[in-house]
Amino acid sequence: LSYTAEFGDAAAAARAFEAADRVVKIELVNQRLVTNYMETRGALAEPAADSGPLTLTVSTQGSHAIRDALCDKVLKIAREELRVVTPDVGGGFGTKLGPYREYALAVIAAKKLERAVAWVADRSEHFIGDSQGRDNVSVAEMALGPRGRFLAMRVDTIANLGAYLSYYAPFIPWNGASMLSGSYAIPALHARVRAVYTHTVSVDAYRGAGRPEATYVIERLVDAVAREIGATPEEVRRLNFIPPEAMPYKTATGRSYDSGEFAGHLDRAQELADWNGFAARAKDSERRGQLRGIGLCSYIEACGGGSEEVARLRLERDGSATLLIGTQSNGQGHKTAYAQIIAGELDLPLDQIRVVQGDTARIATGGGTGGSRSLPTGGVSVQGAARKLAVNLKNLAAAELDARPDELEITAGSVRVPGTNRAISLAALAARPDAAEHAVAEDTYAPSTGTYPNGTHICEVEIDPATGRVSIERYTVVDDFGATINPLLLEGQVQGGVAQGIGQALLERTVYDETGQLVTASLMDYALPRADDLPFFKFETRNVPCKTNPLGLKGAGEAGAIGSCPAVMNAVVDALDRGFGIRHLDMPATPERVWGAIERAKRSRRM
Repeated sequence: LSYTAEFGDAAAAARAFEAADRVVKIELVNQRLVTNYMETRGALAEPAADSGPLTLTVSTQGSHAIRDALCDKVLKIAREELRVVTPDVGGGFGTKLGPYREYALAVIAAKKLERAVAWVADRSEHFIGDSQGRDNVSVAEMALGPRGRFLAMRVDTIANLGAYLSYYAPFIPWNGASMLSGSYAIPALHARVRAVYTHTVSVDAYRGAGRPEATYVIERLVDAVAREIGATPEEVRRLNFIPPEAMPYKTATGRSYDSGEFAGHLDRAQELADWNGFAARAKDSERRGQLRGIGLCSYIEACGGGSEEVARLRLERDGSATLLIGTQSNGQGHKTAYAQIIAGELDLPLDQIRVVQGDTARIATGGGTGGSRSLPTGGVSVQGAARKLAVNLKNLAAAELDARPDELEITAGSVRVPGTNRAISLAALAARPDAAEHAVAEDTYAPSTGTYPNGTHICEVEIDPATGRVSIERYTVVDDFGATINPLLLEGQVQGGVAQGIGQALLERTVYDETGQLVTASLMDYALPRADDLPFFKFETRNVPCKTNPLGLKGAGEAGAIGSCPAVMNAVVDALDRGFGIRHLDMPATPERVWGAIERAKRSRRM
């Protein structure tokens, strides 16, 4: 046992359960995942040619965190002695946040040999050496009042940390437990989390880091409540949603939601998914000997907080702009999104804005990328720096244009007096002898709290009872991310997260044998979703601006992976319940597992 943590009020929850009209209980396994990404980890350590720092080029989610951990805790050297560089990275998902043994070993070897030392993991090494994800067992109960009103909730979770302590592992189940009440007004809640060590690979952050596990518990439990009381899933949710007028709302676990219209995105998702047409589609499936089910998840998560982020923006002599920032793109498209924010203030073409990330020698500080923090935190500091630079440039141009700064505008690569031909190009401004101090601006944003993105996922599946194969026929998402900077990047993030959630729900499972040997140790044995496992997605936003973020943004990078598992599994259980009265199935809903549940149900009916 590593630790025991408790949330909420045990006495208040106990009183509510004693007074309840009914109690619904469910036990869930959130299975262990191997957190595969496109590019395996790699490191290149190069000794300096002179007395400068050694350079470590490494695939991470934040060069500063790696440098600080290695220098302060492992190598015990001054931070100035190690430069950490992270170029483009092919996926991270949380697994590349922390320091790994190979990074320090490469540095030590390069020092001893006085030559460059490289290491790149193969996929087999990734399976047994990189941190993995999830791996919780939870028992959850809901105390109900009249019509299915939620009175109290109790949850008991065992969270596997693996054999050794990793970077964020203890934080993940603790963080997830704080979100167990979801988007519902639950007056009393008590949760216990027991984190344990086992003879398995260590776990760490993986896309959502605790919030997918918590959402899975509450959303599967809400569907179980609906079945027990004979109500529809949407009726139970609408009855118990936190209403918009209750915002800001403090949950029983101490979270404070600033905004959200949960019934609104549920309504729109049902409309977009043609919820009312499901009965006809189910009959058509039945005529073809198939089972059809529909499931939903109305999630809320917490992200976009954490440490401060500093943005430094410089006007170059050719009139272009360079941004230095300590977040790290792993394929999310930060360079495009940051450039859009800058372009909105300086009216520069996107190809004239350079974004530099991942170099501790060029960027003084940085919190890296994790917890969907880059735009809600970094984006705010980028906008602040761009606005400050715009003021600087107007002040610099004022004397040249014989005008007050507040009379000027920046447009089409120049500062001008509106309605006149008096203008000076940004390149000409940057070339002035007195431009140096005016051509750079810096801004810092430190979030006071996290943001709470939310939304509804609706999944529709068809199951072949002869084989147990689950096919996703429709998938609909309506999300509230507060505001949207780039719709295409946003939708890509959501689709990628949903794909990972579908993988967990239907395919992925990490298996150890009785001796502790990892059996699913390669992509021959561990199933990842492929293109033909995924449906076409319908995606919309129904944004309600965040009241605690200057840009109104709510983090979006992990949301797809949070809403998808419950939606898919609720749809699978709905189909199995309609066909065979099966009301529970754990992930992954593989053909073997689904077929086995159907066969057992058939035998029970014959007995």
